[in-house]
Amino acid sequence: MADIIEETRLVVNELLEEANLKKGDILVVGCSSSEILGTKIGTGSSEETGRKVFDAVYGIVHPQGIFLAAQCCEHLNRALVVEEACAEKYNYEPVCVVPWVHGGGSFGSAAYRGFEHPVVVEHIKAHAGIDIGDTLIGMHLRDVAVPVRIARKTIGEAHIVCARTRPKLIGGERARYSL
Repeated sequence: MADIIEETRLVVNELLEEANLKKGDILVVGCSSSEILGTKIGTGSSEETGRKVFDAVYGIVHPQGIFLAAQCCEHLNRALVVEEACAEKYNYEPVCVVPWVHGGGSFGSAAYRGFEHPVVVEHIKAHAGIDIGDTLIGMHLRDVAVPVRIARKTIGEAHIVCARTRPKLIGGERARYSL
């Protein structure tokens, strides 16, 4: 378990270096504890693993003022657990559900128990994301997602994909961009 915690911290810190998130931005994380432990997604959920990964991520982003959005599993239509302050800032409408290990996943349920004032929302537009175990977070990123290649490719046995977002480039041949 210590290796999983350390691997998670390395992934989060490397993504944050690349993504340049600011206070008030949103980091979405989808996490399959089953995949981390080497089984097929949804077949070996571990509350302990979900809690440890949540604690590692939250322990890094919360002090920086970055909102964490914890994606739930497909049984809750990949709804997200966020802090109430995040939902209020971005005008996300809360829904009535309480995630648990077999209906929301171990990571989502850990977030619901770990946040100060958790709410569940159906949709967000995050500034960056980490997909741990092919949980399909793309629907929760802003429109222009850019892959972020990081040194670490796995947490435990789970495949890792990271992304940041950028504003859309609009205009034609005369357009200039500040990026």
